Amino acid sequence: MTGMKIEEVKSTVKTQRISAHSHVKGLGLSEAGEAVKVGAPGSGGLVGQEQAREAAGLVVELIRAKRMAGRAILLAGPPGTGKTAIALAIAQELGNKVPFCPMVGSEVFSSEIKKTEVLMENFRRAIGLRIKETKEVYEGEVTELSPVETESPVGGYGKTVSHLIIGLKTAKGTKQLKLDPSIYEAMQKERVEVGDVIYIEANSGAVKRQGRSDNFATEFDLEAEEYVPLPKGDVHKRKEVIQDVTLHDLDSANARPQGGQDILSMMGQLMKPKKTEITDKLRKEINKVVNKYIDDGIAELVPGVLFIDEVHMLDIECFTYLHRALESTIAPIVIFATNRGRCVIRGTGDIVASHGIPLDLLDRLLIIRTLPYTQEEMSAIIKIRAATEGLTVDEEALNILSEVGSKTTLRYAAQLLTPCSITARICGRPNIVKDDIKDISELFLDAKSSAILLKENDDKYMH
Repeated sequence: MTGMKIEEVKSTVKTQRISAHSHVKGLGLSEAGEAVKVGAPGSGGLVGQEQAREAAGLVVELIRAKRMAGRAILLAGPPGTGKTAIALAIAQELGNKVPFCPMVGSEVFSSEIKKTEVLMENFRRAIGLRIKETKEVYEGEVTELSPVETESPVGGYGKTVSHLIIGLKTAKGTKQLKLDPSIYEAMQKERVEVGDVIYIEANSGAVKRQGRSDNFATEFDLEAEEYVPLPKGDVHKRKEVIQDVTLHDLDSANARPQGGQDILSMMGQLMKPKKTEITDKLRKEINKVVNKYIDDGIAELVPGVLFIDEVHMLDIECFTYLHRALESTIAPIVIFATNRGRCVIRGTGDIVASHGIPLDLLDRLLIIRTLPYTQEEMSAIIKIRAATEGLTVDEEALNILSEVGSKTTLRYAAQLLTPCSITARICGRPNIVKDDIKDISELFLDAKSSAILLKENDDKYMH
């Protein structure tokens, strides 16, 4: 199968949907791997859960030493005890080039594609490929840009560009190039003018405008233009380019129909359902190409983290599939999270297991427990959240919020912050006081009080 596109793939790493954890920057461990206390510099935005954080720190070490493949981790603990935060922190610790793909167990029940297909897609979103390519490039400041026109071969009035003459200058010398008209189009798209520093890839014809040459920095320029120095070395040179993509990016880039510009392919694109299944055959082909790249030393695999929340929502079919996928040589690190104790494994009818996970899979998991937060810890977390959202909360209001948190859940308490800030603003105050919390908690119920109300008014609801 020729023409596998790997060079021109854009990365489509899922945008983080976890805004509730945007303050988490890492596990917050000291050099010796001990959890840093709250408020101390380097706590990474995480509070409490010392044991779980230290365990996660060891996991990060295992991953770095490439000893973690084929194993998975289970974060088990009551709701709102920081499971997602710890998973995210593990990914942050591994570095920003490591793919982190969050998903929820119930995502697999999509009406459009098979359950295992959803799992497979997320698995491949969590496996990165770092491609190092040596490209031939022409680089320099544009000194001349003249399209050479000829009469249109089709007849009629128009002229077409037959080729492009371009002059490039570096600190070492200048060179005149005669280029294909398609490169002229690429230059128009990049809005290249004389005096810009650009580079052109010789094999793909891609043009990149790097900025205005700093010889022109004294020009009176109203636009905030970026000035770049004149490139050193020759105009024509070899350059190492590093690109990070995930296996899923490769799958989807090669799965798209390579339609032309005609009306039929336009219709095809309109009528095709959005989700096309990526076939096993295509993945095998891509794996072949990827393996060849790795063998040739052009690329290396960067196994990322696949985080599956609410893992008890998966059914026996998914678990069987996961079991097999974990044994693959290129599996990412899988982190499961669940807040269930013993419950029925979905899809089996009546088999009860810890966390709703079959025994043979449980056997392979390193289990990290998260424990409920103390009131002081809740108060510290709410403080960090408020700071992240740019809100000021009175000391008294903070105490009340952390009390609310320990009676209900931390999530509920943190969710009250924003509505409280709105009522405070309506009352013309920059800070949240205890009355705001009182008003808002009367308007919004937490799960427990809602359940009590339902129980009391049971006869008024439909059954």
